[in-house]
Amino acid sequence: MKTLYLSDLDGTLLNDDSKLSEKTIRIINSLVEQGEHISFATARSMLSAQSVIQGLKLRDGVIVYNGVYILEPSSKKVLHERLFSREEAQRLLELFTQYGLHPFVYTYIDGVEKVLYEKHEFHEGAAHYRYSRKNDPRFIELDNRKDLLQGDIFYFTIIDDKENLDDVYEVLENTCSFMIVYQQERNREEYWLEVMPKKASKADAMLRLKEKEGFDEVICFGDAANDIEMFKASDACYAVSNAIDEIKALADGVIGSNNEDAVALWIQEDVNRRKKREAASSCMKKEKI
Repeated sequence: MKTLYLSDLDGTLLNDDSKLSEKTIRIINSLVEQGEHISFATARSMLSAQSVIQGLKLRDGVIVYNGVYILEPSSKKVLHERLFSREEAQRLLELFTQYGLHPFVYTYIDGVEKVLYEKHEFHEGAAHYRYSRKNDPRFIELDNRKDLLQGDIFYFTIIDDKENLDDVYEVLENTCSFMIVYQQERNREEYWLEVMPKKASKADAMLRLKEKEGFDEVICFGDAANDIEMFKASDACYAVSNAIDEIKALADGVIGSNNEDAVALWIQEDVNRRKKREAASSCMKKEKI
């Protein structure tokens, strides 16, 4: 049985300080060295993910930007991608302009990832996001909104108060043309409205990775709204104890919290259980012979 263990990062594999414990790193690296397949699916970019997974030695494809990209972890080679057409990107920007909203636009320009945004007075939550990444070379401030539509666009993010986002979220939901994640930021007041190409999702990327690498099953772990579709499409799924209720309701079980190395410990125990079953099965076959 070839199994992929696929975990969300923030709130799941990472602790509340957005870090991996030494224990989690040690367990996962040991299992990978033994030939186990462990990876992650995150809303983060690869650059952002790299800053919090230092020390992990993963070999299987990783899912970033909520499923927009599957990347080879060491070379960062793109294994699969979902992009907006120029018409779709234009339509979204016009909609956000109509509602007076200011998106961050994620794009690749000449093969280099950029995050474009229009110069304006930031919402407090958007300012927190931007300036917590003030040394991030991806971010480019532009004077003209029309200049946001450059390169190969794959993601829009708007960070604002819920009451300012509800109406545009309803419009987007009714179009059925895009993949949307709408949720409150962890431990903060603001909401995030994230818009991706129609088929982009953690679930879609997970299934593509499963097929491409020939996995017999995928067992996933998560805590938040952007993990829901992945839970529904997985062969088995487990919620950390700090997960939202909707995720817990979908889960095959609830494990410990993200501050207790719960994902790494569960995977370690599952691998041990599987090896014992395989050993017992091998013994039975020998006895029959």
